[in-house]
Amino acid sequence: MDDSIIIVGAGMGGLASGVYGQLNGYKTEIFEQHNIPGGQCASWRRKGYTFDGCIHHLFGTAPGTSLYRLWEELGAMPRELAPTRECVSVASEDGRVFNDYWDTTRLEEHLKELAPADSREIEAYARAIPRFAKKDVMGEVMAGSVLKAVGMLPGVVPLVKWFKPTMEQYAERFTDPFLRRAFPLLEYSLRDAPLWIHMSKHAYGLNRNIAWPIGGARAFAESIEERYTALGGEVHYKQKVEKILTVNGKAYGVRLEDGSEHRAGRVICNADGRKAIMGMLDGQYIDKKIRAYCAEPDDVINWAVHVFLGVARDLSAEPSSLVQLFDKPVSIGGQDHSSLEMQIYGMDPTMAPEGKGVIKVEMFSSYAYWKALHANRELYDEEKEKVAATVIDILDRTHFPGIKGQVEAVDVPTLVTWERYVGGTHGFLSMPKKEFNPMDLVRGRLDSTLPGLSDFYLVGTWATSVGALFSNAHSGKKIIKELCERDGKKFTAS
Repeated sequence: MDDSIIIVGAGMGGLASGVYGQLNGYKTEIFEQHNIPGGQCASWRRKGYTFDGCIHHLFGTAPGTSLYRLWEELGAMPRELAPTRECVSVASEDGRVFNDYWDTTRLEEHLKELAPADSREIEAYARAIPRFAKKDVMGEVMAGSVLKAVGMLPGVVPLVKWFKPTMEQYAERFTDPFLRRAFPLLEYSLRDAPLWIHMSKHAYGLNRNIAWPIGGARAFAESIEERYTALGGEVHYKQKVEKILTVNGKAYGVRLEDGSEHRAGRVICNADGRKAIMGMLDGQYIDKKIRAYCAEPDDVINWAVHVFLGVARDLSAEPSSLVQLFDKPVSIGGQDHSSLEMQIYGMDPTMAPEGKGVIKVEMFSSYAYWKALHANRELYDEEKEKVAATVIDILDRTHFPGIKGQVEAVDVPTLVTWERYVGGTHGFLSMPKKEFNPMDLVRGRLDSTLPGLSDFYLVGTWATSVGALFSNAHSGKKIIKELCERDGKKFTAS
Protein backbone atom coordinates (compact mmCIF):
# COMPACT_ATOMS: atom_id res chain seq x y z
CA MET A 1 0.00 0.00 0.00
CA ASP A 2 1.31 3.45 -0.99
CA ASP A 3 0.84 5.78 1.99
CA SER A 4 1.88 8.93 0.11
CA ILE A 5 -0.62 11.73 -0.53
CA ILE A 6 -0.27 14.86 -2.64
CA ILE A 7 -2.51 17.73 -1.56
CA VAL A 8 -3.40 20.53 -3.98
CA GLY A 9 -3.81 23.82 -2.13
CA ALA A 10 -2.94 25.03 1.38
CA GLY A 11 -6.40 26.30 2.28
CA MET A 12 -8.26 25.08 5.36
CA GLY A 13 -9.24 21.76 3.80
CA GLY A 14 -5.75 21.13 2.44
CA LEU A 15 -3.95 22.01 5.67
CA ALA A 16 -6.34 19.88 7.72
CA SER A 17 -5.88 16.94 5.33
CA GLY A 18 -2.15 17.32 5.80
CA VAL A 19 -2.28 17.48 9.61
CA TYR A 20 -4.56 14.44 9.99
CA GLY A 21 -2.68 12.62 7.26
CA GLN A 22 0.62 13.05 9.09
CA LEU A 23 -1.00 12.05 12.39
CA ASN A 24 -2.17 8.79 10.82
CA GLY A 25 1.07 7.67 9.20
CA TYR A 26 0.58 9.03 5.70
CA LYS A 27 3.40 10.88 3.97
CA THR A 28 1.87 14.10 2.68
CA GLU A 29 3.07 17.15 0.79
CA ILE A 30 1.11 20.23 -0.25
CA PHE A 31 1.53 22.21 -3.48
CA GLU A 32 0.28 25.79 -3.15
CA GLN A 33 0.21 28.41 -5.93
CA HIS A 34 0.44 31.34 -3.48
CA ASN A 35 3.39 32.13 -1.20
CA ILE A 36 1.41 31.92 2.07
CA PRO A 37 -0.94 29.36 3.67
CA GLY A 38 -4.67 29.73 4.26
CA GLY A 39 -6.21 30.16 0.82
CA GLN A 40 -9.28 32.28 1.44
CA CYS A 41 -8.35 32.51 5.14
CA ALA A 42 -6.32 35.58 4.28
CA SER A 43 -5.22 38.93 5.68
CA TRP A 44 -2.63 41.40 4.42
CA ARG A 45 -0.77 44.57 5.46
CA ARG A 46 -1.19 48.09 4.07
CA LYS A 47 0.74 51.05 5.55
CA GLY A 48 0.98 49.47 8.99
CA TYR A 49 -2.67 48.27 9.03
CA THR A 50 -3.85 44.66 8.76
CA PHE A 51 -6.81 44.06 6.47
CA ASP A 52 -8.63 40.77 7.10
CA GLY A 53 -10.66 39.32 4.24
CA CYS A 54 -11.98 36.25 6.00
CA ILE A 55 -13.02 35.88 9.61
CA HIS A 56 -16.30 37.34 10.86
CA HIS A 57 -17.19 35.13 13.81
CA LEU A 58 -14.75 32.33 14.69
CA PHE A 59 -16.76 29.37 15.98
CA GLY A 60 -15.15 26.92 18.40
CA THR A 61 -13.39 29.11 20.96
CA ALA A 62 -14.81 27.48 24.14
CA PRO A 63 -12.63 24.65 25.53
CA GLY A 64 -14.34 21.28 25.66
CA THR A 65 -16.66 21.85 22.69
CA SER A 66 -16.55 19.82 19.48
CA LEU A 67 -15.33 22.67 17.30
CA TYR A 68 -12.69 23.70 19.84
CA ARG A 69 -11.33 20.14 19.79
CA LEU A 70 -11.08 20.37 16.00
CA TRP A 71 -9.03 23.59 16.20
CA GLU A 72 -6.96 22.15 19.05
CA GLU A 73 -6.09 19.06 16.99
CA LEU A 74 -5.06 21.33 14.12
CA GLY A 75 -2.82 23.51 16.31
CA ALA A 76 -5.02 26.62 16.09
CA MET A 77 -6.06 26.48 19.76
CA PRO A 78 -5.34 27.53 22.42
CA ARG A 79 -4.53 31.06 21.30
CA GLU A 80 -5.15 34.65 22.39
CA LEU A 81 -8.77 35.59 21.76
CA ALA A 82 -10.82 38.76 22.05
CA PRO A 83 -14.48 38.23 23.01
CA THR A 84 -16.99 40.59 21.44
CA ARG A 85 -20.01 42.14 23.18
CA GLU A 86 -22.54 41.61 20.45
CA CYS A 87 -23.35 39.59 17.37
CA VAL A 88 -23.94 42.77 15.36
CA SER A 89 -25.28 46.29 15.80
CA VAL A 90 -27.63 48.15 13.45
CA ALA A 91 -27.68 51.95 13.32
CA SER A 92 -30.23 54.29 11.73
CA GLU A 93 -29.40 57.70 10.31
CA ASP A 94 -31.33 59.35 13.15
CA GLY A 95 -28.95 57.81 15.71
CA ARG A 96 -30.92 54.79 16.99
CA VAL A 97 -28.75 51.70 17.53
CA PHE A 98 -29.90 48.09 17.97
CA ASN A 99 -27.13 46.13 19.71
CA ASP A 100 -27.74 42.39 19.38
CA TYR A 101 -25.83 41.58 22.58
CA TRP A 102 -24.69 38.01 23.24
CA ASP A 103 -25.75 38.46 26.88
CA THR A 104 -29.49 37.84 26.66
CA THR A 105 -30.39 39.68 29.88
CA ARG A 106 -28.67 42.78 28.58
CA LEU A 107 -30.22 42.18 25.15
CA GLU A 108 -33.76 42.00 26.54
CA GLU A 109 -33.34 45.18 28.60
CA HIS A 110 -31.81 47.04 25.66
CA LEU A 111 -34.55 46.05 23.20
CA LYS A 112 -37.33 46.93 25.62
CA GLU A 113 -35.82 50.41 25.94
CA LEU A 114 -35.77 50.70 22.14
CA ALA A 115 -39.26 49.32 21.56
CA PRO A 116 -41.33 48.93 24.75
CA ALA A 117 -44.46 48.13 22.72
CA ASP A 118 -42.77 44.94 21.50
CA SER A 119 -41.87 43.66 24.98
CA ARG A 120 -43.71 40.35 24.57
CA GLU A 121 -41.91 39.35 21.36
CA ILE A 122 -38.61 40.67 22.71
CA GLU A 123 -38.95 38.40 25.75
CA ALA A 124 -39.69 35.40 23.52
CA TYR A 125 -36.62 36.12 21.35
CA ALA A 126 -34.17 36.79 24.18
CA ARG A 127 -35.36 33.88 26.33
CA ALA A 128 -35.26 31.30 23.53
CA ILE A 129 -31.54 31.81 22.90
CA PRO A 130 -30.39 30.17 26.20
CA ARG A 131 -32.50 27.16 25.28
CA PHE A 132 -30.56 26.85 22.02
CA ALA A 133 -27.37 27.18 24.07
CA LYS A 134 -28.13 24.03 26.10
CA LYS A 135 -27.58 21.70 23.15
CA ASP A 136 -24.87 21.86 20.49
CA VAL A 137 -26.51 19.56 17.96
CA MET A 138 -25.04 21.45 15.00
CA GLY A 139 -21.51 21.26 16.43
CA GLU A 140 -21.77 17.54 17.14
CA VAL A 141 -23.14 16.76 13.68
CA MET A 142 -20.45 18.79 11.92
CA ALA A 143 -17.38 18.02 13.98
CA GLY A 144 -18.28 15.63 16.76
CA SER A 145 -20.35 12.51 17.24
CA VAL A 146 -23.52 12.02 15.17
CA LEU A 147 -24.69 9.50 17.78
CA LYS A 148 -24.31 12.13 20.49
CA ALA A 149 -26.14 14.63 18.31
CA VAL A 150 -29.05 12.22 17.87
CA GLY A 151 -29.22 11.84 21.65
CA MET A 152 -29.68 15.60 21.93
CA LEU A 153 -32.70 15.73 19.62
CA PRO A 154 -35.40 15.43 22.35
CA GLY A 155 -34.11 18.67 23.82
CA VAL A 156 -34.40 20.36 20.43
CA VAL A 157 -38.06 19.48 19.83
CA PRO A 158 -39.41 22.42 21.89
CA LEU A 159 -37.41 24.77 19.67
CA VAL A 160 -38.98 23.60 16.40
CA LYS A 161 -41.13 26.72 16.07
CA TRP A 162 -37.95 28.77 15.61
CA PHE A 163 -36.86 26.66 12.64
CA LYS A 164 -39.48 27.76 10.12
CA PRO A 165 -39.26 31.57 9.65
CA THR A 166 -36.57 33.49 7.85
CA MET A 167 -35.00 36.57 9.40
CA GLU A 168 -37.30 38.82 7.40
CA GLN A 169 -40.42 36.82 8.21
CA TYR A 170 -39.67 36.91 11.92
CA ALA A 171 -39.04 40.67 11.82
CA GLU A 172 -42.68 41.19 10.85
CA ARG A 173 -43.68 40.19 14.38
CA PHE A 174 -42.31 43.49 15.72
CA THR A 175 -44.41 46.65 15.54
CA ASP A 176 -41.53 49.11 15.95
CA PRO A 177 -40.48 50.32 12.47
CA PHE A 178 -36.79 50.40 13.38
CA LEU A 179 -36.75 46.81 14.70
CA ARG A 180 -38.73 45.61 11.67
CA ARG A 181 -36.08 47.12 9.43
CA ALA A 182 -33.04 46.17 11.50
CA PHE A 183 -33.78 42.55 12.45
CA PRO A 184 -33.59 41.02 8.93
CA LEU A 185 -29.99 42.27 8.64
CA LEU A 186 -28.60 40.61 11.77
CA GLU A 187 -27.33 37.53 9.89
CA TYR A 188 -24.77 39.10 7.53
CA SER A 189 -27.57 41.16 5.92
CA LEU A 190 -29.06 37.95 4.47
CA ARG A 191 -32.80 38.58 4.78
CA ASP A 192 -33.72 35.05 3.69
CA ALA A 193 -31.36 33.36 6.17
CA PRO A 194 -33.21 30.91 8.44
CA LEU A 195 -33.90 32.28 11.90
CA TRP A 196 -32.55 29.08 13.52
CA ILE A 197 -29.10 29.72 12.03
CA HIS A 198 -29.06 33.11 13.76
CA MET A 199 -30.36 31.65 17.02
CA SER A 200 -27.75 28.88 16.95
CA LYS A 201 -24.97 31.38 16.33
CA HIS A 202 -26.30 33.58 19.11
CA ALA A 203 -26.18 30.55 21.42
CA TYR A 204 -22.52 30.06 20.53
CA GLY A 205 -21.85 33.68 21.43
CA LEU A 206 -23.73 33.33 24.71
CA ASN A 207 -21.55 30.31 25.58
CA ARG A 208 -18.40 32.27 24.64
CA ASN A 209 -17.87 29.80 21.83
CA ILE A 210 -17.39 32.68 19.38
CA ALA A 211 -14.52 35.16 19.64
CA TRP A 212 -12.02 37.06 17.51
CA PRO A 213 -8.57 35.44 17.10
CA ILE A 214 -5.93 38.05 17.86
CA GLY A 215 -3.82 38.62 14.74
CA GLY A 216 -6.58 37.70 12.32
CA ALA A 217 -6.86 35.18 9.50
CA ARG A 218 -3.25 34.90 8.39
CA ALA A 219 -1.95 34.26 11.90
CA PHE A 220 -4.71 31.68 12.35
CA ALA A 221 -3.76 29.83 9.14
CA GLU A 222 -0.06 30.00 9.96
CA SER A 223 -0.63 28.28 13.30
CA ILE A 224 -2.13 25.29 11.44
CA GLU A 225 0.73 25.30 8.95
CA GLU A 226 3.18 25.21 11.88
CA ARG A 227 1.37 22.18 13.28
CA TYR A 228 1.53 20.49 9.89
CA THR A 229 5.25 21.06 9.32
CA ALA A 230 6.05 20.07 12.92
CA LEU A 231 4.45 16.70 12.12
CA GLY A 232 6.81 16.28 9.16
CA GLY A 233 4.61 17.63 6.38
CA GLU A 234 6.00 19.86 3.65
CA VAL A 235 4.41 22.80 1.79
CA HIS A 236 5.77 23.78 -1.62
CA TYR A 237 4.85 27.42 -2.20
CA LYS A 238 4.56 29.19 -5.56
CA GLN A 239 4.04 25.77 -7.14
CA LYS A 240 0.89 25.88 -9.24
CA VAL A 241 -0.66 22.54 -10.18
CA GLU A 242 -1.57 22.44 -13.87
CA LYS A 243 -2.80 18.85 -14.25
CA ILE A 244 -3.82 15.96 -12.03
CA LEU A 245 -2.25 12.81 -13.46
CA THR A 246 -4.44 9.75 -13.97
CA VAL A 247 -4.15 6.32 -15.54
CA ASN A 248 -6.87 3.69 -15.93
CA GLY A 249 -9.27 5.68 -13.77
CA LYS A 250 -6.78 6.20 -10.92
CA ALA A 251 -5.14 9.46 -9.77
CA TYR A 252 -1.42 9.05 -9.21
CA GLY A 253 0.12 12.53 -9.05
CA VAL A 254 0.29 16.07 -10.38
CA ARG A 255 2.05 18.07 -13.08
CA LEU A 256 3.10 21.58 -12.12
CA GLU A 257 3.10 24.68 -14.25
CA ASP A 258 6.88 24.33 -14.64
CA GLY A 259 6.39 20.90 -16.23
CA SER A 260 7.69 18.82 -13.33
CA GLU A 261 5.68 15.77 -12.25
CA HIS A 262 5.20 14.46 -8.72
CA ARG A 263 3.66 11.09 -7.88
CA ALA A 264 1.79 9.70 -4.89
CA GLY A 265 -0.66 6.97 -3.94
CA ARG A 266 -3.53 9.45 -3.65
CA VAL A 267 -4.41 13.05 -4.49
CA ILE A 268 -6.52 15.34 -2.28
CA CYS A 269 -7.64 18.56 -3.94
CA ASN A 270 -8.43 21.77 -2.06
CA ALA A 271 -8.47 23.84 -5.26
CA ASP A 272 -11.58 25.31 -6.88
CA GLY A 273 -13.75 22.37 -7.93
CA ARG A 274 -14.62 23.64 -11.41
CA LYS A 275 -11.02 24.33 -12.31
CA ALA A 276 -9.89 21.00 -10.91
CA ILE A 277 -12.58 18.91 -12.61
CA MET A 278 -12.78 20.70 -15.96
CA GLY A 279 -9.20 21.95 -16.17
CA MET A 280 -6.78 19.83 -14.15
CA LEU A 281 -8.74 16.67 -15.05
CA ASP A 282 -9.88 17.80 -18.54
CA GLY A 283 -13.53 17.09 -17.73
CA GLN A 284 -13.02 13.33 -17.98
CA TYR A 285 -14.68 12.23 -14.74
CA ILE A 286 -18.16 13.67 -14.59
CA ASP A 287 -21.78 12.63 -14.62
CA LYS A 288 -24.94 14.68 -15.16
CA LYS A 289 -24.86 16.14 -11.65
CA ILE A 290 -21.17 17.06 -11.73
CA ARG A 291 -21.58 18.53 -15.22
CA ALA A 292 -24.37 20.76 -13.90
CA TYR A 293 -22.19 21.86 -10.99
CA CYS A 294 -19.34 22.70 -13.35
CA ALA A 295 -21.42 24.64 -15.85
CA GLU A 296 -20.46 28.29 -16.13
CA PRO A 297 -22.62 29.85 -13.42
CA ASP A 298 -24.95 32.75 -14.00
CA ASP A 299 -23.88 36.14 -12.77
CA VAL A 300 -23.47 36.31 -9.01
CA ILE A 301 -24.82 39.11 -6.82
CA ASN A 302 -22.98 38.62 -3.56
CA TRP A 303 -20.22 40.14 -1.43
CA ALA A 304 -18.45 41.25 -4.60
CA VAL A 305 -16.57 44.30 -3.31
CA HIS A 306 -14.95 45.31 -0.01
CA VAL A 307 -13.59 48.63 1.17
CA PHE A 308 -10.86 48.46 3.82
CA LEU A 309 -9.96 51.64 5.68
CA GLY A 310 -7.05 52.25 8.00
CA VAL A 311 -7.99 55.28 10.10
CA ALA A 312 -6.27 57.50 12.65
CA ARG A 313 -9.11 56.95 15.09
CA ASP A 314 -9.56 54.85 18.25
CA LEU A 315 -12.24 52.25 17.47
CA SER A 316 -11.99 50.21 20.67
CA ALA A 317 -15.41 51.33 21.94
CA GLU A 318 -17.19 50.52 18.66
CA PRO A 319 -19.16 47.31 18.02
CA SER A 320 -17.26 44.55 16.25
CA SER A 321 -19.88 44.49 13.49
CA LEU A 322 -22.17 47.28 12.37
CA VAL A 323 -24.91 47.66 9.77
CA GLN A 324 -25.60 51.28 8.83
CA LEU A 325 -29.11 51.93 7.50
CA PHE A 326 -29.82 54.66 4.92
CA ASP A 327 -32.91 56.84 4.69
CA LYS A 328 -32.64 56.64 0.90
CA PRO A 329 -30.90 54.00 -1.28
CA VAL A 330 -27.41 54.82 -2.52
CA SER A 331 -25.87 53.46 -5.74
CA ILE A 332 -22.44 51.94 -5.11
CA GLY A 333 -20.53 49.72 -7.51
CA GLY A 334 -23.45 49.38 -9.92
CA GLN A 335 -25.85 48.28 -7.18
CA ASP A 336 -28.42 50.13 -5.06
CA HIS A 337 -27.87 49.81 -1.31
CA SER A 338 -30.23 50.61 1.54
CA SER A 339 -27.57 49.71 4.13
CA LEU A 340 -23.87 48.97 4.54
CA GLU A 341 -22.46 46.06 6.54
CA MET A 342 -19.05 46.49 8.14
CA GLN A 343 -16.60 44.95 10.58
CA ILE A 344 -14.71 47.12 13.03
CA TYR A 345 -11.51 45.71 14.56
CA GLY A 346 -11.12 47.86 17.66
CA MET A 347 -10.95 44.73 19.85
CA ASP A 348 -7.57 43.70 18.36
CA PRO A 349 -4.62 46.06 18.91
CA THR A 350 -2.48 44.09 16.44
CA MET A 351 -4.63 45.21 13.49
CA ALA A 352 -3.50 48.85 13.54
CA PRO A 353 -0.90 51.19 15.06
CA GLU A 354 -1.64 52.32 18.61
CA GLY A 355 -4.67 54.59 18.86
CA LYS A 356 -5.79 53.78 15.31
CA GLY A 357 -8.14 51.24 13.76
CA VAL A 358 -9.43 49.29 10.77
CA ILE A 359 -12.90 49.18 9.22
CA LYS A 360 -13.99 46.71 6.54
CA VAL A 361 -17.14 47.51 4.56
CA GLU A 362 -18.71 44.63 2.61
CA MET A 363 -21.13 45.22 -0.25
CA PHE A 364 -23.30 43.19 -2.55
CA SER A 365 -22.49 43.76 -6.19
CA SER A 366 -22.26 41.91 -9.50
CA TYR A 367 -19.32 39.70 -10.38
CA ALA A 368 -19.95 40.37 -14.09
CA TYR A 369 -19.90 44.13 -13.47
CA TRP A 370 -16.40 43.99 -11.97
CA LYS A 371 -15.11 41.37 -14.41
CA ALA A 372 -16.12 43.56 -17.36
CA LEU A 373 -14.49 46.62 -15.79
CA HIS A 374 -11.30 44.64 -15.18
CA ALA A 375 -10.78 44.33 -18.94
CA ASN A 376 -9.83 48.01 -18.80
CA ARG A 377 -7.64 48.49 -15.73
CA GLU A 378 -7.97 52.26 -15.83
CA LEU A 379 -11.79 52.08 -15.64
CA TYR A 380 -11.57 49.32 -13.03
CA ASP A 381 -9.28 51.34 -10.78
CA GLU A 382 -11.37 54.49 -11.26
CA GLU A 383 -14.52 52.63 -10.16
CA LYS A 384 -12.77 51.23 -7.10
CA GLU A 385 -11.66 54.74 -6.11
CA LYS A 386 -15.22 56.00 -6.62
CA VAL A 387 -16.63 53.22 -4.44
CA ALA A 388 -14.14 54.00 -1.67
CA ALA A 389 -14.90 57.72 -1.81
CA THR A 390 -18.65 57.08 -1.63
CA VAL A 391 -18.27 54.75 1.35
CA ILE A 392 -16.05 57.21 3.22
CA ASP A 393 -18.59 60.00 2.63
CA ILE A 394 -21.40 57.79 3.99
CA LEU A 395 -19.45 56.87 7.12
CA ASP A 396 -18.52 60.51 7.66
CA ARG A 397 -22.15 61.72 7.60
CA THR A 398 -23.57 58.83 9.66
CA HIS A 399 -21.84 56.85 12.42
CA PHE A 400 -18.29 58.23 12.09
CA PRO A 401 -18.37 62.03 11.75
CA GLY A 402 -14.93 63.42 10.95
CA ILE A 403 -13.54 60.12 9.65
CA LYS A 404 -13.01 61.51 6.15
CA GLY A 405 -9.96 63.42 7.38
CA GLN A 406 -8.62 60.42 9.34
CA VAL A 407 -8.24 57.87 6.53
CA GLU A 408 -4.61 56.81 6.11
CA ALA A 409 -4.92 53.59 4.07
CA VAL A 410 -7.48 52.29 1.56
CA ASP A 411 -7.80 48.97 -0.24
CA VAL A 412 -10.69 47.83 -2.44
CA PRO A 413 -10.57 44.12 -3.37
CA THR A 414 -13.32 42.68 -5.57
CA LEU A 415 -14.28 39.14 -6.55
CA VAL A 416 -11.83 39.55 -9.43
CA THR A 417 -9.07 40.15 -6.86
CA TRP A 418 -9.97 36.91 -5.06
CA GLU A 419 -10.09 35.08 -8.38
CA ARG A 420 -6.56 36.25 -9.16
CA TYR A 421 -5.03 35.37 -5.80
CA VAL A 422 -6.84 32.20 -4.71
CA GLY A 423 -8.02 30.88 -8.06
CA GLY A 424 -11.71 30.28 -7.32
CA THR A 425 -14.42 30.56 -9.95
CA HIS A 426 -16.10 33.90 -9.27
CA GLY A 427 -13.53 34.60 -6.59
CA PHE A 428 -14.25 33.15 -3.18
CA LEU A 429 -17.70 31.85 -4.24
CA SER A 430 -16.18 28.55 -5.33
CA MET A 431 -18.84 26.12 -4.13
CA PRO A 432 -20.88 24.04 -6.60
CA LYS A 433 -24.15 25.75 -5.66
CA LYS A 434 -24.13 29.52 -5.38
CA GLU A 435 -27.34 29.62 -3.35
CA PHE A 436 -27.11 29.03 0.38
CA ASN A 437 -28.82 25.92 1.75
CA PRO A 438 -28.70 25.77 5.56
CA MET A 439 -28.90 21.97 5.50
CA ASP A 440 -25.45 21.89 3.87
CA LEU A 441 -24.15 22.93 7.30
CA VAL A 442 -25.51 19.68 8.70
CA ARG A 443 -24.85 17.38 5.75
CA GLY A 444 -21.20 18.41 5.81
CA ARG A 445 -20.40 18.00 2.15
CA LEU A 446 -21.72 17.43 -1.35
CA ASP A 447 -19.36 15.17 -3.28
CA SER A 448 -15.76 14.43 -2.28
CA THR A 449 -15.18 11.92 -5.09
CA LEU A 450 -15.73 11.88 -8.85
CA PRO A 451 -17.39 9.15 -10.92
CA GLY A 452 -14.89 6.79 -12.54
CA LEU A 453 -11.85 8.13 -10.69
CA SER A 454 -10.27 6.43 -7.69
CA ASP A 455 -7.72 7.76 -5.21
CA PHE A 456 -8.86 11.35 -5.79
CA TYR A 457 -10.74 13.41 -3.20
CA LEU A 458 -12.11 16.95 -2.99
CA VAL A 459 -12.04 18.96 0.24
CA GLY A 460 -12.75 22.56 1.22
CA THR A 461 -15.51 24.84 -0.04
CA TRP A 462 -16.36 22.69 -3.06
CA ALA A 463 -16.93 19.65 -0.86
CA THR A 464 -18.91 21.48 1.83
CA SER A 465 -20.75 24.15 -0.20
CA VAL A 466 -20.67 26.27 2.95
CA GLY A 467 -17.45 28.25 3.14
CA ALA A 468 -17.21 28.32 6.97
CA LEU A 469 -13.67 27.77 8.24
CA PHE A 470 -14.63 24.95 10.57
CA SER A 471 -16.60 23.06 7.90
CA ASN A 472 -13.75 23.31 5.40
CA ALA A 473 -11.21 22.18 7.99
CA HIS A 474 -13.47 19.32 9.04
CA SER A 475 -13.75 18.16 5.42
CA GLY A 476 -10.02 17.35 5.52
CA LYS A 477 -10.41 15.40 8.74
CA LYS A 478 -13.30 13.38 7.31
CA ILE A 479 -11.34 12.37 4.20
CA ILE A 480 -8.36 11.11 6.21
CA LYS A 481 -10.73 9.25 8.51
CA GLU A 482 -12.28 7.55 5.46
CA LEU A 483 -8.85 6.62 4.11
CA CYS A 484 -7.93 5.07 7.45
CA GLU A 485 -11.09 2.96 7.36
CA ARG A 486 -10.28 1.76 3.83
CA ASP A 487 -6.68 1.01 4.74
CA GLY A 488 -7.52 -0.82 7.96
CA LYS A 489 -5.92 1.84 10.16
CA LYS A 490 -7.21 3.08 13.47
CA PHE A 491 -7.80 6.81 13.01
CA THR A 492 -6.21 9.15 15.52
CA ALA A 493 -6.65 12.87 15.94
CA SER A 494 -3.81 13.42 18.39
